[in-house]
Parts: sequence; C-alpha cells; structure tokens
Amino acid sequence: MNELAKNIEKRVKEIIGECEYSDFREQFSITVGKENLIKLAELLKSEFGFDQLIDVTAVDYLGKREKRFSVVYFLYSLSNKFKLRINTAIDEKETVPTMTKLWESADWYERETYDMFGIIFEGHPDLRRFYMPEDFKDPESGEPLHPLRKDFPLMGIEGSLPLPKFPEKAAIEKNQK
Repeated sequence: MNELAKNIEKRVKEIIGECEYSDFREQFSITVGKENLIKLAELLKSEFGFDQLIDVTAVDYLGKREKRFSVVYFLYSLSNKFKLRINTAIDEKETVPTMTKLWESADWYERETYDMFGIIFEGHPDLRRFYMPEDFKDPESGEPLHPLRKDFPLMGIEGSLPLPKFPEKAAIEKNQK
C-alpha cells in the first residue's frame, strides 16, 4: 500500500470510523456504508484531490450476499496520479445519494447504472433511462426491466423488444414454409 493510501485510511478512520480497505493491482478500494458515502466522497475530493469521477457502476450479487447490489464509484486524483474505488452495498429496494453535486460527471454514469440495474440515486436531477426506451417494461407485470440484473432472462423478454433472429433459426423457418 502506498503512502497516499495509508494517509487516506488514517484520515477516513478519524472522520468516518471503521471501513473496509483493500489494495488490488495498485487500485485502492474503500467499502463504506451508504450513510457515510457522501461524507467519504467529500473528504476524498477536498482533502486528497480526487477531482475526477471516472465511472459509476454496480455489481449484482443475487443470492450470494446479504445485500444484493454493490454500487462502485471510480475516482482519480490528477495531482496524485492515483486511482481509488468506493464500494457501498445496498439491497434491491434501497437508494443511494447522488454524487452529482460533487462531480457533474455523475449525471450520466448514475443514469446508466439506473437504466441497467434499477438502482435509484436519490436527489439526481434527471434520473431516467439512458439506453433503453422509457417503456421498457415487463409486458405481464408492467415493472421496469433492467438488463444487467442477474435475474434478467438471457434471451430477453418476449414482447418487450424485437429479438434478433439467429441465422440457423431463420434457415429452419424458411425451410418450414
């Protein structure tokens, strides 16, 4: 662990308390409860120069962990040339606060994560679909569909969007006519 990571860990313990830390392939990660997420982000930006939010995504641990999702923020400090990840675990119906007030780039990253995983970013100025149409819903239940969730069917949901035809299937259909 490099010196900056040690300083961050020490300062985070003073301000927030205990968090989980890991260092893998020269990328330092901090796992924090969602109640301390904004406080941690503000600390990292103001005291350690993490001036860029590079990406936001999620990981779906359906059935493998107590909380289904891990929301992951990728930060970069230009002055320190240092990458850092923040992780926070949430359940399916929980929300996380938006980071748009700290980093404008969070706007589209959070929209993308909402669209693909269904995670609500509380306080987001314009949380709506990013890739999928606004009416991308289950035809039977009317619930919104989120394609990167582990429970989303691999072949999609019949009737939700036109599905691609596979060449083998098209040849079989042609021969049956």
